[in-house]
Amino acid sequence: MDKSNHWYGHSRILGRYCGLADDTPKRIQGFLQHGWNYLHGFPPDDHWCSPGYPRFVWSDVLRRRGWSMGRRGHYVIGAPWVYLLQLEPDLGRVPERKGTIWYPFHGWEKSSVRGDHARLAAEIREVETGPVTVCLYWLEFANPAIRQAYESMGFRVVCHGERGSRWDRKGRGFLRRQLIELRRHRRVASNRLGSALFYGVSVGCDVAVYGDPMQYEDERPEYGGTARRRRLWPELHGVHVDRALAAETARSELGFDHQATPEELRRMFGWKRVRSA
Repeated sequence: MDKSNHWYGHSRILGRYCGLADDTPKRIQGFLQHGWNYLHGFPPDDHWCSPGYPRFVWSDVLRRRGWSMGRRGHYVIGAPWVYLLQLEPDLGRVPERKGTIWYPFHGWEKSSVRGDHARLAAEIREVETGPVTVCLYWLEFANPAIRQAYESMGFRVVCHGERGSRWDRKGRGFLRRQLIELRRHRRVASNRLGSALFYGVSVGCDVAVYGDPMQYEDERPEYGGTARRRRLWPELHGVHVDRALAAETARSELGFDHQATPEELRRMFGWKRVRSA
């Protein structure tokens, strides 16, 4: 089905969980939510998902919100991250966590972001007290000027890789690399709520959301912008956030309570039972 099902290695993680061979990720018969989303799990455009095919979302609130907007065929299965944590319970664990990993809001292949990275880097330097790792999306990482804005502050700058496709290896280890980095750091921060924040909280990081939230050049009004995020999650914004509250929200948004069994996923995705060697 859709190529986004394979971004960040999602289909491979779920296939591995289901006991399938890892040579080629299987086609999911439907549309899998590929990132944290506070609309209905998918972009606003109706043409994103073909009518009649199931939509696999992370949380029940997205199912209910989609239903209220006339969308049907939702299956709540939790995020692929939930399955990765079960597959890799000890990956990246270290005796002592140090510093902060910071995720600036990023653009994508069809839309860039407006914002001052140098000013954001200066604010990070003022707030954070320990070593800082800045993780850039591959598009920003490929821009020397953006990298330099953070490197000039003495920050370590990394990239988890490209999100990849079904056929290439670019996104195959994306979430595993992210898990390793998050488990090395005491704290995770960003200028916007997003997948990385919830992933970090779920593996024990303190969390912070501060700085210029930046904007897409053509940001869609359906999402409601920064005002809506602050209205829905005021407790998750600030230099210091209550970790227990953040962990509770992360558990809900990532759908930990909706993890399916391998048999259930194989049935929903249209996969035959083929065990790996």
